[in-house]
Amino acid sequence: MTGQPRGGIRMRSNDFDDHRTLPRWCGKDEGNRPPALEWDGVPEGTAELALICEDPDAPGGNFLHWLVSAIPPSTRGLGGGAELPPDAVEHRNDFGRRGWDGPRPPAGDQPHRYFFRLYAVSRPLRLTAESTSDDLRDALHGAELAHGDLVGLYQR
Repeated sequence: MTGQPRGGIRMRSNDFDDHRTLPRWCGKDEGNRPPALEWDGVPEGTAELALICEDPDAPGGNFLHWLVSAIPPSTRGLGGGAELPPDAVEHRNDFGRRGWDGPRPPAGDQPHRYFFRLYAVSRPLRLTAESTSDDLRDALHGAELAHGDLVGLYQR
């Protein structure tokens, strides 16, 4: 269950295949647990990893479901019930809470896409717990060494 090695990092999950349906228990109203994510191909010289999950199909555009920064470069996975590394920072999502909040697309919509993207960066991003996805994108300028993607689908 592997994502294509786009951007140099290969992401995978034992919970879903790339561009396939996320388990129901990932949904905000169905258990609200993040899927297990694993990766390899983090380049040497990586100072920090950052993970984001967004739904670009949400009404109004990109909806942030999960943002984690300051992930140590030696980390090889998150989610699936695993604890975050001690120095990692979970940010506020677009539901207004810190951490993961799963899919809850409007009932009857076509399946929404949930992009899990991991960034490897050359310098610490120094994002605070209040930083947003836009803050992450700004901080990535000139620092991104590699990235990887895994896409899950979800429909109610």
